[in-house]
Amino acid sequence: MAAYIPKTMRALQYSKPKEYGLVEVPVPELRDEDILIKVKACGVCGTDLHIHDGEFIAKFPLIPGHETVGVVAAVGSKVQNFHIGERVVADNSELCGTCFYCRRGDLLFCEDFNAHGVTMNGGFAEYCAYPAGKVFKIKNLSDVDATLLEPASCAAHGLDKIAPKMGSSVLVFGAGPTGLVLAQMLRQNGGCRVVSLGAGDEYIELSRQAPEAQYAKLKADNPYGFDIVVEATGSPKILEDSINYVRRGGKLVVYGVYSSEARVAWPPSKIFGDEITILGSFSETYKFPAAIDYLDSGKVKVAGIVNKVFKIEQWEECLESMRNKSAIKAAITFD
Repeated sequence: MAAYIPKTMRALQYSKPKEYGLVEVPVPELRDEDILIKVKACGVCGTDLHIHDGEFIAKFPLIPGHETVGVVAAVGSKVQNFHIGERVVADNSELCGTCFYCRRGDLLFCEDFNAHGVTMNGGFAEYCAYPAGKVFKIKNLSDVDATLLEPASCAAHGLDKIAPKMGSSVLVFGAGPTGLVLAQMLRQNGGCRVVSLGAGDEYIELSRQAPEAQYAKLKADNPYGFDIVVEATGSPKILEDSINYVRRGGKLVVYGVYSSEARVAWPPSKIFGDEITILGSFSETYKFPAAIDYLDSGKVKVAGIVNKVFKIEQWEECLESMRNKSAIKAAITFD
């Protein structure tokens, strides 16, 4: 039996940066290969704060939300192997497949890169439509915990970029959701010791007032530094200092989301003399199956990371919880 689909739906829509409201808009029309998802939960992350401020690559007007979880409500005429009511999660990216980079297999650099919730309407709405090839079934995760699959996919891509050697020592700056997930993935894929200013084998909770002594002790306790240093806070100041924790021959991973105006200064002689590799890790392509394998099986633990849940009518309250960092991770849920 087909699910009942209304003509219109509630959504949170931005007309331009910082200007938003609840609106009633048409339910998305399906292309032949699309799946219509009835949204149950959609994660909120630091990127949404950047979108709120008009940063990142956002295009307006926009319904944000790029971490969509729900159930299949309808399928396009050419969609196979999906059934009404199945629990699913969506990869938010849509790529052209024909530009210079796509034709070279570098899909992440697609010149017509689009993402639901960023450049296309996303999951802060009762319904959202995605290509079937970007929709994946889930079994065990709760709707709220499943919102972490998109960040976990980005972490899986980061793991591919880092390619850790067995026995690597790892330092992760950042206790956000992606930092927490990436720390676990690194621990299970070569990292024999993970120190995190957030979570890991060794956890250091930094003082917000005077962390300098803790930074000094971290350096004193690790005089050779770390094979892999991941900066996942989005702070240019911390990123700039992160290079001082990288062991000779090691890797520095630029993993946070930074404003377009952010700048850092590193001595070229150190990068040259210590043969330090600096890596960027932006998003992901084709990593949702790996992320689902890790999270849906329980191998990577995510219960409790989403510690704030809001209705769409509470968007201002949700934003404030992200700004004041009372939310490790937030989600918008729909009945």
